[in-house]
Amino acid sequence: MDWVTSLFSTHSSVQTVIVISLIIALGLALGRIKVMGISLGIAFVFFIGILAGHIGLTVNLETLDFIETFGLAMFVYCLGLQVGPNFIGSLRHEGMELNMWSMLVIFVGTAFAMLLVPLTHVSVPNMIGLLCGATTNTPALGAATQALEHIGISSGSAALATAVTYPLGVVGVIFAMVFMRKFFVKPRDLEVCSQDEDNHTHIAQLTVINPAIEGMTILQIVQMSRLRFIISRIWRNGEVIVPLADTVIKKNDSLLVVMERDDENAIVLLFGQKEKKDWNEDQIDWNAIDSKVESRVCVVTRRGLNGKRLGELHMRQVCGVNVSRVIRGDIKLLATNSLRLQYGDRVAVVGKHDDVDNAEHFFGNSVKTLEEPNIGSIFIGIILGLAIGTIPIAVPGMSMPIRLGIAGGPIIMGIIVGALGPRMHFISYTTRSASLMLRKLGLSLYLACLGLDAGKDFLETVVRPEGMLWVGLGFLITVVPIIVVGLIILKTKKLDFGSICGILCGSMANPMALSYANDSIEGDTPSISYATVYPLGMFVRVVVAQILVTFFV
Repeated sequence: MDWVTSLFSTHSSVQTVIVISLIIALGLALGRIKVMGISLGIAFVFFIGILAGHIGLTVNLETLDFIETFGLAMFVYCLGLQVGPNFIGSLRHEGMELNMWSMLVIFVGTAFAMLLVPLTHVSVPNMIGLLCGATTNTPALGAATQALEHIGISSGSAALATAVTYPLGVVGVIFAMVFMRKFFVKPRDLEVCSQDEDNHTHIAQLTVINPAIEGMTILQIVQMSRLRFIISRIWRNGEVIVPLADTVIKKNDSLLVVMERDDENAIVLLFGQKEKKDWNEDQIDWNAIDSKVESRVCVVTRRGLNGKRLGELHMRQVCGVNVSRVIRGDIKLLATNSLRLQYGDRVAVVGKHDDVDNAEHFFGNSVKTLEEPNIGSIFIGIILGLAIGTIPIAVPGMSMPIRLGIAGGPIIMGIIVGALGPRMHFISYTTRSASLMLRKLGLSLYLACLGLDAGKDFLETVVRPEGMLWVGLGFLITVVPIIVVGLIILKTKKLDFGSICGILCGSMANPMALSYANDSIEGDTPSISYATVYPLGMFVRVVVAQILVTFFV
């Protein structure tokens, strides 16, 4: 049986794959078990890793570091890629508010940690280590240790304090979210407050009774009003017309208009009268409305169209169809001339049957093409993200430059590619299932390696005289600011619980807690708010670590 023992004890590439795979498989299997209705999911991989490290399982340290780095970079980049399309809109609307709440979490946690120094007689360097571990922020620890060594103080005990508090720092965020949901969250708090914002369009049937626009072309009306709308159909004297830019509007025309919800009142006033029929129901059969005009959703799979503005395509003149809406992921966008198409967009076109067929061929509409994940662009993005993470950023008053690191660089690059990739004609489309698998795989690899590395010294450190005190203080530093700020946000009733969890996970730089929030809460709001606050929150924590060393040590 020596060959079986060697599979787990003799360092090799095969042994590394077996150990890491075993940790992930056991962790994911046990993570499904529910205790009092609660399961830890993928978070259990971390604890199986700690157990494996404690019983003596080891792998080559350089290989372990590689897998951990690769897993984390893959997870955060794919996460940034997922939320990128919504990120710019989030910043414009509630992004500032989300980041302010994140800053409050950081301020409360830092103030609480420094308040514990005179109460517990823990030295400032060790308390900084506890703070870094409790907030699972290794870049902050790196900045703090460099600052300590710069002034001639050993950073060994601070690093040890981080190692002891890191495991409970990881699970403490999950504990705080479970605690709030159990005792303070009401069913209405789980409803996504911004759910309606996924549909940026509104459809209404309007009758023209305004004499000021009678006899004007659609183009002239648009230029005069400066409102954004699409007329997809015109009913006139019992006949249906596919409108073009030079189509003349006449009195008593019945128009089917697609617009942004906020512009509805102004557009109704422009044309005259709104009909009572609701055209925004999901069950409407658009092709049953009339036999002469067809509505079809075409998928953009022609690579040359990626990043093109709709106005540049001249769909009315070239194909004789109107593009009414563009569906991107779960978001419905108004098909304005300035809207840039992205590879994988679903485009709603309206026109006669032959014209719609021509438009379908023009866009590509090859669904099978989309089934192939665009893996190459992901690796290019990871390379660029890791490069960004190594760029030194000089901060006035700081002795050492700050770097975004292996977590900050890739997530920012993912957001940039997801939001702005089409403008650079960079195809970043990846199937939803492939993106989900890559995120889960990356996070599983990261947690398995993180737990395996922490497990070898965890118990020895805990049983030291100050070990249990450090563990307890670290847990308090994790949960107190999260619960305090989380309950404040909850009581304001401005954000749903999913967005609150994303803020808390992002401010604590905790991807495992984010995974738990995504698994237990419907919708993408945890991921969106996490990505919104994570870059600034991580940067501020690195700066705060150096400030504490500079002014309090």
